Amino acid sequence: MASIVERPKKSGDSTFQVKWRQDGSWQTENFGGELGQAQADQFKQLVEAHGNRWPHGWVKGHGFVEPDTHPDDVELVAYAHRYADNLTGIDERTRRDYKRDIDRHFAGALLVHGDGREERLGGLVHTPAGGGPSVPATVCNVTEDDIKAWVRSQEQGVPDPGQEGQWLRRPARPKSIANRHGLLFCVFQAAVDAAAPLRSDNPCKRTRLPRQDDGIEEEMTFLEHDEYARISACLREIDEDAADLADFLVGTGLRWGEATALQARDVNLTRRTISIQRAWKRCDDAVFKLGPPKTKKGRRVLALSEGQVEMLRRHLAGRQPEDFVFRGGMGKAWRHANFYNRKWKKACDEAIRRGLTKRPRIHDLRHTHVAWLIEKNIPLPAIQARLGHESITTTVDRYGHLVRALDGEIAAAVEAAMGGPAPRALQAV
Repeated sequence: MASIVERPKKSGDSTFQVKWRQDGSWQTENFGGELGQAQADQFKQLVEAHGNRWPHGWVKGHGFVEPDTHPDDVELVAYAHRYADNLTGIDERTRRDYKRDIDRHFAGALLVHGDGREERLGGLVHTPAGGGPSVPATVCNVTEDDIKAWVRSQEQGVPDPGQEGQWLRRPARPKSIANRHGLLFCVFQAAVDAAAPLRSDNPCKRTRLPRQDDGIEEEMTFLEHDEYARISACLREIDEDAADLADFLVGTGLRWGEATALQARDVNLTRRTISIQRAWKRCDDAVFKLGPPKTKKGRRVLALSEGQVEMLRRHLAGRQPEDFVFRGGMGKAWRHANFYNRKWKKACDEAIRRGLTKRPRIHDLRHTHVAWLIEKNIPLPAIQARLGHESITTTVDRYGHLVRALDGEIAAAVEAAMGGPAPRALQAV
């Protein structure tokens, strides 16, 4: 329920503040002047009639304002670019990626017809509630229905009417839609949270996004021990050093960019540990540079097995502190494309020829490492720390479905609890 708080001023007048909770946070609107109390009473009723939400079409501080006549309204794409330009704490490649998505997916892909006509496909537009032609999206005119239509257009794609089976704009994967929607959410939230708000609500808040587990095109591949052994054996026939790197990836769960950035000074053979301090980052000019790990918790220390220590001892012989542990041709750090095309793909092709029924990516070695740990009943929080996930939620969402090794223990615990004597209060008298 909304409430009204009277706030006296030094001048003797009062401001009447309507206050209510919406989505867990306090919302307020102020009314003053001779009609302040009456306007506050009327607005309170409107809020309650809308389920303790801002009335549709009401803009804080302005009242009911037609979207296309809002005094401070601005084109959505322009505002989103400004939002991306002003973000702090991100690298320039991330900023460039945000602005690329704004141009491609907020504005829509530009299609030029043979007669010179230009058409935008898949962009966000505003369709008036009463019908009529769609108009360009602005910060203030976009509604929840516009967001839903935008999500549906990405799900469905745009078929090419002139060529069956071809697309003018292909359907997007659920994860891609979620990423774009997340960026759009932040843009609108910036408009809501601004010192002079452009909107009173975020139209993205209640969008139901496609499930990310509906498809199978991006399934993780988990290798059994014997399956990985086949690939490793084929890889050793091609390049011993490449096989050592693959063994290290599957044995530690490190990301590719972390393992190949490992330097001699990061290895402590006495304590049998490695310290993850840096990772490779792709910059705007497609050049790779060393930077911090992917997350704050990415800086971590991992324990090594005896076999890993002996392998690292071989690779560290004669190395300087800042030399890379794993090196490709010319003594430089491995590049993913070179390793994949010249070593990994060839080894997988040969393993498949010999009977392997899976085609894993290099990153699947990280997934496989987790599967092996879960198989040994290693708790998920310990796995989270080893992987460098910022949140346990990431670990659970990604790998929780693999925790089947404890099914027997869980079933036994439930049976023991249910099979014991009934509490005294429930026993028959």
